[in-house]
Amino acid sequence: MPARRPAPQVTEPLFDADVTAADAPLAARMRPRTLDEFVGQEALVGPEGALSRVVRPGFLPSMVLWGPPGSGKTTLARLLAERAGGSWRPLSAVTSGVADVRQLVAEAKARRQAGGRTVAFIDELHRFNKGQQDALLPHVEDGTIALIGATTENPYYEINSPLLSRLRVYRLEPLGEEELGRIVERALGSPDGMAGRVRLSAEGRAALLQLSGGDARQALNILESAAAVAEEGSELTEEQIAEAAQERLLAYDRVGDQHYEAASALIKSMRGNDPDAALYWCASMVAAGEDPTFIARRVVIAASEDVGNADPRALQVAVAAMQAVEMIGLPEAQYALAQAVAYVASAPKSNRAGAGYFAALADVQEHGRLPVPLHLRPSAHRRLAREHGYGKGYLYPHDFEGADVEQEYLPDALVGRVYYEPSEEGLESRIAERLERLRTARRAARRTAPRGS
Repeated sequence: MPARRPAPQVTEPLFDADVTAADAPLAARMRPRTLDEFVGQEALVGPEGALSRVVRPGFLPSMVLWGPPGSGKTTLARLLAERAGGSWRPLSAVTSGVADVRQLVAEAKARRQAGGRTVAFIDELHRFNKGQQDALLPHVEDGTIALIGATTENPYYEINSPLLSRLRVYRLEPLGEEELGRIVERALGSPDGMAGRVRLSAEGRAALLQLSGGDARQALNILESAAAVAEEGSELTEEQIAEAAQERLLAYDRVGDQHYEAASALIKSMRGNDPDAALYWCASMVAAGEDPTFIARRVVIAASEDVGNADPRALQVAVAAMQAVEMIGLPEAQYALAQAVAYVASAPKSNRAGAGYFAALADVQEHGRLPVPLHLRPSAHRRLAREHGYGKGYLYPHDFEGADVEQEYLPDALVGRVYYEPSEEGLESRIAERLERLRTARRAARRTAPRGS
């Protein structure tokens, strides 16, 4: 078995020659070389930005740069390292293991003894497992390395708490169209970019900014692809940009934050009685390749949690839609999803059943499992019934008018407790009227019942 190739012993330069070569990708050639050239993230690197105030020559705190693809995490890390001073040492969490981390640390210790400092940049830090993250911890803590981790995932979920507690978290936002426009214009005119070989029509520019989804790298990649097949001096049209993009580039990650953010938007739109927004979020998830059963489960949850007894049919519609999705799949299942989403979003809302359940659960947690009253216990076992009174005194409601009779069903310590308080929404208003009559009769019966009964 061939020996594993050791990690490089030399410090990698901040800006490699190959990324500025004429045949390098446009996105690499246009990478900012100073913070003044960096576009976007004003809250971090603007004159009063959080990072501008902290990073200075000789000082660089360990941190996580958290943001979507193409928001500038890697470039910003390089520029911060350059400002602070220190040897840049990048690792990819995808291709590196514990041995690579140990090699990096050994180099950093030697460099520290010589009076230098190492800036360890780990791309996709969330992909490091617990053991790999633990291997970094003591060296971040004692200052052997200044760690900059980049991640597209929520670090509060994906990075071990001990390591995360020693890192500052900085959130990068998707670039706005104005910021993307500045990057594109610079690429069109820069000698390192297109050098004026092509132009963008107004429609082409609008399409490019829209299709890029806030991702600068994506914008430059689409621009480069469109320019590669265009005549020199020509103006790129909307159609050429769309063709270069091949299909609408949906900014969506099925396993990352955007997966849960879109699901949250769908649920909140249904809860908020906005079927238009709910259908939009449902469509965006389907178009991005989301598992339709995941969407259907969210609709079932909303039907019960947010509609409840205000319209019990909502749960039937949602469950039927989930079954349809499982039986027929996409694309036909889109109709069932749309029907259920629109119904649940438009239905009257009540969360009173769930609220009642959690109020009851709080009593269970406070008092423990209280004993079942004897008259509610099963009387099928004759010896238990005879010797211990199981089932004694139980009144069968169907033997009485209205199928109701005044008797207690709660444990003795909780008699009179009310958990379910129906709303005035939809069908639940009728439930509220009936329960009020029954509860009034029970309260009256308790007042007139002999003491100790």
